[in-house]
Amino acid sequence: MATFNYIVKDSAGQRIEGALKAASVESALDNLKRKGLTVISVKEARSDILGAKQSIVDQVAASLYRMRTRVPLKIVVFFTRQISTMFSAGLTIEKSVSNLLHEEKNPRFRKVLARVANDIKKGLALSEALAKHPGVFNNLFVALVHAGEISGSLHIVLEQLADYLETVAETRRKVISAMSYPAFVLVFMIGIIALLLLFVIPQFTEIYDKFGANLPGPTRVLVGVSQLISQNFITVFFLSVLGLSVLWVLSLTERGGYIFDTLKLQIPIMGMLVKNSIMNRFAKTFGILIGAGVPVLESIDLVQKVVGNKVVERGLNLVKSLVKDGFSISVAMKKSLVFPPTLIQLVSTGEETGEMDKLLNKAAYFYEKQVDSIVDRLTSLIEPLLIVSIGSVIAVIIITVYLPVFQLGMALRQGL
Repeated sequence: MATFNYIVKDSAGQRIEGALKAASVESALDNLKRKGLTVISVKEARSDILGAKQSIVDQVAASLYRMRTRVPLKIVVFFTRQISTMFSAGLTIEKSVSNLLHEEKNPRFRKVLARVANDIKKGLALSEALAKHPGVFNNLFVALVHAGEISGSLHIVLEQLADYLETVAETRRKVISAMSYPAFVLVFMIGIIALLLLFVIPQFTEIYDKFGANLPGPTRVLVGVSQLISQNFITVFFLSVLGLSVLWVLSLTERGGYIFDTLKLQIPIMGMLVKNSIMNRFAKTFGILIGAGVPVLESIDLVQKVVGNKVVERGLNLVKSLVKDGFSISVAMKKSLVFPPTLIQLVSTGEETGEMDKLLNKAAYFYEKQVDSIVDRLTSLIEPLLIVSIGSVIAVIIITVYLPVFQLGMALRQGL
């Protein structure tokens, strides 16, 4: 006999989760219905959706694979919306995927759909076929499709998924919009500094060498840096790329990722933007999982994979452990010390009313508005700050280069 996890509601509308042993899914459903319970979902306890913990080598390989196979999010959203509509209209999943395959223009996604369609023809479920393409369909996507297949509400889950992915895409666009301008200015500033160090300063150095000038300390330091970079440009470039690669690999490790993500949350203003974005993603994801009938512990596992921050992931580990020990979700979240009071209060209310998914959606909307507010403040403040910063850096370099000229002029005036 197999073990099945179930989610039901009693006569009072209270959500109950548990496990029972039965010969099949149908037998488990009959057992629960005989007790007068309203069944939300029943699924076999053993699941390969989440996957085992990966080594650092596996994580690097998986990251590179996702980069190679990734397709734009808007294409995935359109696919999800279309397959939901076709399935709701009475077409089979196999026919729906085949129709979308013939209409798909993106070559990379077309190959993915061809493989998915072929796997479905072989008898695999949609979730199993999608799980073979982690660069396109993440763990959350696969798990929700799997939950929809079991509960018999796949078209509803796919529609919710499309709405969710559109929200994620919009939030991502806002965050990228807030960070793109400072990133551009930073790259521009680095380019200007590189041009000054590689081409401008060496010319002044030759002039000073001809006159045998005794350079002041700041100018000697700048000239030394310029010579180091210009004479060893390939080595410096290689070491820079190597250093960035090492930092990226370290960010994939548990400890390194935790340190980097902690620093992200500590950056003034930007840290608040990142935190609100994470809370929006957490609330939206957790809400749609709970609403789709995914068990709480499995939902937490899946949310850990999509929040994108090691600090929150570690907090969710504690939440999961405390929930297993019998604590309510809101109390466990409070003890983890990573979730804001507003979100905890909404989750607590959701537990009391049995409408956690709806209140989590409200929380997601609240944090989405917070992100909008921070983005508006950033766009109004960051432009003048960056202009002042780049001007200051270039001014310091130019003044340092011309410092010997200034000192020579002062010496001549004193001599006269």
